[in-house]
Amino acid sequence: MVRMSLVAYCGICCRKIGTFGSAQKTDQSWKDFRKIAKITGSLILGGCIFAAYEVLALKKALSFDTQVVQQEKLKSYIYLQTVSLDPSEYQGITYQVRKKLHKVARKILETNARIFRRPFDERFSTFDAEEHECTLWLLVKRSQSEDKMVRLQAVRELASNHWRDYQYRTAAQAIDQRTAIGLARSKDVDLRFFLPPHLLPKPADACLEDELRLLLAALPQTDLDPCVQYFTSLALRESSQAIAAQKGGLWCFGGNGLPYCESLSTVPAKTIELFCLQALVQHSKVPSHCEEIESNKGLQLLQKLYHLCRNSPKIQRSIIHIIGNMALDERLHSSIYRAGWVSVLAEMAKSPHVMESSHAARALANLDRETVQEKYPDGVYLLHPQYRTDEPIKADILFVHGLLGAAFKTWRQQDIEKSAAEKEADTEDHYSECWPKTWLASDCPSLRIISVEYDTHLSDWKATCPVENYRESLAYRSAELLKKLRAAGVGDRPLVWLSHSMGGLLVKKMLLDASMDSEMSSIVNNTRGVIFYSVPHRGSHLAEYSINVRFLLFPSVEVKELSKDSPALKALNDDFISFAKDKNFPVLSFAETLPTRI
Repeated sequence: MVRMSLVAYCGICCRKIGTFGSAQKTDQSWKDFRKIAKITGSLILGGCIFAAYEVLALKKALSFDTQVVQQEKLKSYIYLQTVSLDPSEYQGITYQVRKKLHKVARKILETNARIFRRPFDERFSTFDAEEHECTLWLLVKRSQSEDKMVRLQAVRELASNHWRDYQYRTAAQAIDQRTAIGLARSKDVDLRFFLPPHLLPKPADACLEDELRLLLAALPQTDLDPCVQYFTSLALRESSQAIAAQKGGLWCFGGNGLPYCESLSTVPAKTIELFCLQALVQHSKVPSHCEEIESNKGLQLLQKLYHLCRNSPKIQRSIIHIIGNMALDERLHSSIYRAGWVSVLAEMAKSPHVMESSHAARALANLDRETVQEKYPDGVYLLHPQYRTDEPIKADILFVHGLLGAAFKTWRQQDIEKSAAEKEADTEDHYSECWPKTWLASDCPSLRIISVEYDTHLSDWKATCPVENYRESLAYRSAELLKKLRAAGVGDRPLVWLSHSMGGLLVKKMLLDASMDSEMSSIVNNTRGVIFYSVPHRGSHLAEYSINVRFLLFPSVEVKELSKDSPALKALNDDFISFAKDKNFPVLSFAETLPTRI
């Protein structure tokens, strides 16, 4: 009995000992689990907080005020990446981690660029951007490539694509001078590619007439061409008369002092401005004077006058005429671009009026040295192609107007009096301001169409520059026009002449003179035909009428040379017939049967 009790007691003790060991092990495991749970929970909570912070930061960076889109349409601005000035943001773990990640990403991109032999800046520009953003920036970069063909293709793609409004504004600040000119000469280009010019504030103590007068006075006044001197003195005289009439300089209305020049009526102010602009046009024909105009802030002054005279096409054409002449000097191209004239020219080139668009096209062609080798001097206008084109130019056709004609109005469709209903029903397809530009260019797109302009008048009473009459002779005009046409590349490809009235006599004189000048021989050798339209080959009765009343009308040199059966005209005609037979090119001559309004 005692033995059995002892065995039972030992069994109970062993069971207690075993139970106590298991409890200790369970408590230790539970403590380890709690410790792991705390660490894991902390990591998960910290990760969630970090992820939430990054999401909020990204949302804040990508959110924008919708009113910004409306503001973009009102003004341009420089896009800057905002950077916080709080130094505490640059000391946290988040900033350090982000900085390390960016460094790693940059190293990877650099390695990738070296492996594939691509420029790093082009590859890096695509980093962290959407697809349409990459396309824009790559095209902007390629437009500045050293390879000319790459540049031209990039400009074509920039002009042909339709971008978002903010992308146009961004590109306008990123493109260089060469790209901007190329875009301006691209057909149907969006004007948002161009930043508006910066207008200078108007001085409080001077008006535009005074500024124009001061600009003219700052230009060289000695050793001038007689016509330049004549127009300059005329403009300064008219301005002086206006200043003398100021009577102390101010008129007072209700206690407010206003400069007299601002109180003048519209007509006198416009007249003075036109006189000054005519003088500046003459000065702009002299290369050294163009530099003086630029150095005396003439480009900015003309910009101001252009925008203030939106309702005066004649003043605007005169200003663009000056810019086109200044663009002949490549050293002034950067100044013209910085003054904001490329955007103005791009806008005017879209004008539905042929005179405005042709003046702008001439100026842009003189600025474009990428696709245009020729230069278009004063009086030589490019009617087609006025934009960059992939169509190869196979031949030139040259239009020369006659007495009292002009480069544009001579070739307009006949003026017909119409009722209001007919005018409203009429469309641009039915009427052309210049049929060579509208109809001929459409039928023959591979032609380069040029129209020349020179001053003519019936009487010396209305002479534009009555200083030297010898300039109105056929001989002088022939020599002058030949130089201008050769500078425009006339003679480098097959050429057809089309002339009206006295212009036909000028064409005959130019061809005969070119045949005797080795530098102009290419014009003769490439002439494929001549068309005479109502040309007075043997003179005109108009000259006889003028001579009979010469003491009253003072007939011009052009009219005197058109005398009926003039020996000079007979000799010119005979020489040309022999010349045409020798060169074996066709000649077509026809006349009008009804009177034409000039």
